[in-house]
Amino acid sequence: MNKVIQKSWPTDVRKQLTYRLGEIPLHEYVKKNAKYQPDRTALQFYGKAITWHALDDAIDRLSQFFIEKGIQKGDRIGLYMQNCPQYIIGHFAVQRIGGVVVPLNPMYKETELIYLVNEAAMRIIIAGQELYSRIQNIAQEIKSLEFTITTNYADFLPEELAIPFPEELMLPKQSSDYAFDLLSIIDETDPLQDYPVLDIWEDVALLVFTSGTTGRPKGAMLTHGNALFKTAAAVSSNQIRSNDVLLAVAPLCHIAGMLMGVNILVYSGCETVLLTKFEPQTAITAIEKYQVTTWYSIAVMNTAILNMPGIEERNLTSLRLNMATSFGLPVTEPLALRWRDVTDGCLMFEAAYGLSETHTGDTFMPQENVKYGTCGIPTYETEIKIIESSTGEEVPIGTQGEIIVKNPGVFKGYLNRPEATAETLRDGWVYTGDIGKLDEDGYLYYLGRVKELIKCSGYSVFPEDVEALLGKHPAVLQSVAVGIPDKKRGESVKAFVVLKPAYKGTIQVSEIITWAKENMAAYKYPREIEFIESLPTTSSGKVLRRLLKKEREADD
Repeated sequence: MNKVIQKSWPTDVRKQLTYRLGEIPLHEYVKKNAKYQPDRTALQFYGKAITWHALDDAIDRLSQFFIEKGIQKGDRIGLYMQNCPQYIIGHFAVQRIGGVVVPLNPMYKETELIYLVNEAAMRIIIAGQELYSRIQNIAQEIKSLEFTITTNYADFLPEELAIPFPEELMLPKQSSDYAFDLLSIIDETDPLQDYPVLDIWEDVALLVFTSGTTGRPKGAMLTHGNALFKTAAAVSSNQIRSNDVLLAVAPLCHIAGMLMGVNILVYSGCETVLLTKFEPQTAITAIEKYQVTTWYSIAVMNTAILNMPGIEERNLTSLRLNMATSFGLPVTEPLALRWRDVTDGCLMFEAAYGLSETHTGDTFMPQENVKYGTCGIPTYETEIKIIESSTGEEVPIGTQGEIIVKNPGVFKGYLNRPEATAETLRDGWVYTGDIGKLDEDGYLYYLGRVKELIKCSGYSVFPEDVEALLGKHPAVLQSVAVGIPDKKRGESVKAFVVLKPAYKGTIQVSEIITWAKENMAAYKYPREIEFIESLPTTSSGKVLRRLLKKEREADD
C-alpha cells in the first residue's frame, strides 16, 4: 500500500485482507454456511424464507444433474433469468462442477442471443419461463446448445406473498417437451457426492460479456479467485457485518449486481432480501418489513423513493449503509443528505469504480472521509495509475489521463480474442479506456471514456462534466451529452435532456442553451439540445450513450 493510500485508509478498516472461511471458491462458502448455520435464512424472496441448508441442497442436486448430462469442467452454461433464487442456485451449481457461468441479460432479444450463445459455445441455458420462446425461435442458429432448463418464478414464491410480486411475471406453470423443469430436477435428483478439484486462481468460473466499447461484445474470463478476492475486499472495506440484512435488487446478471447480490450473500453469510426488479413501493415495504440494514442501489432508485408521496412517514431507519452507483443520475452530496434525513442517518456514497475485466470494485469509499464526486481510494492489493495513453507515461497528481488497474481481480483475457486481450491486458495491468485523475489523497475521479471524449476546437470535453453542469439547471432531470460533427470546430456538444414534469411545455430549448452558455466554458456548452421523454438504459440503469447518439444520427 503506497504512502498516499496509507494516509487515506480508514482507521477502522483492517489493512490486510484475510478470507473469512479460507482461500476457497465461493460455492464452498455456501456449503460451509450450510454446515455452520443450516437453519439460518439465506434468502427472503417475497416472503419465502430459504435456509442455507435448503440452498446448498438445491445447488448440489442441480450440480449432480449437470454431471449426469455429461457437463464437464470448463463447459459454459448461460443464465437467462430475472433476479430469483433459481439464478443463485444455477450460478453456484455450475461453478461447483467446474463449469463457467455466462450471465445473459433478460432484456436480450433473439439477435443478441444468437451472437452471445455462439460466441461462448454454451451447452445449456437456464431460462425464465417467459424468456424460453426466444430461445426456441433461434434454436436452429445456436448449434452448441444441447438443451434448455426452464423455471417459473412462482416455484420459489410463498403461498401468501409478504410483498407484491410483479404481476407480469406471475405466469401459469408450463411444461415443454423440449426443456427440463428446474424444480423437477431439484426434486428428483440426488445430491452431488464427488466434487472436482479446482485451481481457484487459474480455473475460469465466469464469462462476462463487456458492453462492447469497440466492436461486438467480448467475453471476459474471470476465475474463482477473482470473485473471491473482490468479494472479500468489498465486505471488509465496506464493513459489512455478519448480522446485516442485505437488499438485492440490482440485476444479478450485471457484474456489480452479481458482486452485491450473489457473492456477498454467500461470503458474508448474511440474510439477503431478493427482489426480482425495482419498484419503489415494493422496495420501501421490503426495507420496513425485513429491517434491511445494507443496500446497493442505483442513484435513480434512491431518487424514485425520495419522490414517493408520504415517504417521510415511512420507516426506513433500519438502513445504516447505502452503496450507490451513478447510473442515470450522479451520487451527489445533496442527494446523500436527503437520503440521510429520510432514513434517519443512513450513509450513502458512491460504491466503487470498476469494470467487468476486474470483477469490479477496484476502489472503495472510506466511510470516515467520504468525498462526493469521487469513486474513493484503491481497495486491497490494488494499484491504480493515470497515464498519458499515447506514451504510457504516468502523469502528475491532479492531471487527467487513462486509468489503468492492477490487482488479484484482473481477468485472464477475452475468450477467443487474443488481439483484444493483448491490447487491454499488459503485464498484469488492465488498460481501461477510461479517463480519470487521482488527487493528493489517492481518491479517484472518473471523467469518462476515451472513446466518448468530445474534441471541440482542440479542447477535450468530457460528457459527464457537461451532464453534471446541466443537472444544476432547475428544469433538467437527466441529460446525456454527445459529440456531433461541426465543420469549423471539429465537434460540438449536443445534449439530450429529460425535463422535470413541472417544466414540460413551459421551457424552450433556447432558454437552456442560453443558461448553459452563461454557466459553461465557451468551448463546452451544448450548441444543440433535444428534449426526450427518457434516456435509454441497460437493465442496471447505465445510460446507453452510444445507442442514443447512433439512433439520432440515423434519423438525420
